[in-house]
Amino acid sequence: MSNAKLLCLVTVLALSSSLFAMPGERSYVSGNFFLTLDGAKCGYVKSVDGGAISAEVINEPAGPNYFVKKRIGQPKYEDITVQIGFSMTKFIYEWIAASWAAKPQRKNGSIVALDQSLTPKSERQFTQALITETTIPAMDGSSKEPAYLTVKLSPEVIRNIQPGGSKADFGEYGKIEQKMFLPSNFRLDIAGLDCTKVNKIESFTIRQKAVTDDIGDARDYAKEPGKLEFPNLKITLSETAAQSWIDWHKSFVIEGKNDESFEKSGSLTLLSPNRQTVLVIIKFHNMGIFSLVPDKAEANADQIKRVTAELYVERMEFLYKEEAAAPSSTPPAKPPAGSPGVRRG
Repeated sequence: MSNAKLLCLVTVLALSSSLFAMPGERSYVSGNFFLTLDGAKCGYVKSVDGGAISAEVINEPAGPNYFVKKRIGQPKYEDITVQIGFSMTKFIYEWIAASWAAKPQRKNGSIVALDQSLTPKSERQFTQALITETTIPAMDGSSKEPAYLTVKLSPEVIRNIQPGGSKADFGEYGKIEQKMFLPSNFRLDIAGLDCTKVNKIESFTIRQKAVTDDIGDARDYAKEPGKLEFPNLKITLSETAAQSWIDWHKSFVIEGKNDESFEKSGSLTLLSPNRQTVLVIIKFHNMGIFSLVPDKAEANADQIKRVTAELYVERMEFLYKEEAAAPSSTPPAKPPAGSPGVRRG
């Protein structure tokens, strides 16, 4: 090929690449999501879902037009669901604790999406958000995969804005020691019950519905906290350690000794992988048993015989790391006499 033809070919290829090149910045992979609350940096979250902005289409069939007239109503803001670990700053845990204590707080904040180099790429800003759900992951003595708290936020307004700051503003939080939680690292204590061979606690969710306050000509509706609802607990343990549970079930359910004086209190402690550091303590108040069922068993099968208990709980408390480390005014529940040391997994 002659030099003239080669030069012509290179020129054509260069022009083609410039014509078909996409304008603007290149796409990026969202590597991290960072949460802020009331101007305070809280740290990285595991995942983010929701936060869409939409409006209902309203049909107006009446009128002189042959076609149905359409318009949209007020904007609707979808709840935002985040999964968080146990290395965030205290602000998020204090917010959860307040919501469980029937002291709901409204928070303004944002979720910043960062690429792999921690450069901010987008930011979703929310205002006057309430916590409407907190989900505690399932405890399982055989699980080896990390687990996270799931928190649902219900904001009054959401805006997508241009992110501020630089990667230097977020990089320092990546250096914070990450306190992983494995579902096998837990300790359950219930006054008067042998909990040494509890191997599973089903996931449970604390809910407080946000009620919309529809005000005449307001474009964005205000939200008010509704009733606080604490769930039942579903606990599985070895049948060999179930006698104290059987006795309580007989007294509470069958014999009818189930007034407030026969209810129990307890706690669930989430521990770090080395089982030395307390991550969170969840306290239970006014617990009552209402079901105790042997798990399905098959003859000649190599399996541990277990029973599953279901308990109602009237109230729960959420104590994060700093509070959990402080001395408690309530003495710890004592296991039944002669019960072996605490064992998990």
